[in-house]
Amino acid sequence: MSQTISHHQALIYVMVTMAAVDREISDSELGRIGQIVTNLPVFKDFDSERLVHVARECGDILAEDDGLTTVLSLVAECLPAKLYETAYALGVEVAAVDLSVEQEELRFLQLLRDRLRLDKLIIAAIERGARARHQMA
Repeated sequence: MSQTISHHQALIYVMVTMAAVDREISDSELGRIGQIVTNLPVFKDFDSERLVHVARECGDILAEDDGLTTVLSLVAECLPAKLYETAYALGVEVAAVDLSVEQEELRFLQLLRDRLRLDKLIIAAIERGARARHQMA
């Protein structure tokens, strides 16, 4: 693949794709993406003013033929392996924010974890942590 993206872009692409995969990006998903970019240490050297631009880049790629495959390839090729678990966790976080995970979101998570070759125990821990964080009384 001739295009390269930064680790920041790759992580944002995962979150934007998760939000867009069901063809409806909610305000809560957008808000959570903004909070993540503003607060997580992995984004400390990212200019949050670029978030909208990076999200649009991702949207443009997703609109192309085989856009989802392209995004997954970019993430896998450009993201350092030490951030694979982070990418999956961010995808799960965006999926969980609406308190309902749709089939399209589950399918994207499956494609992502397969592409990143994540361990099943790691996947289970990440998913359980998200459920605990979003649990209602």
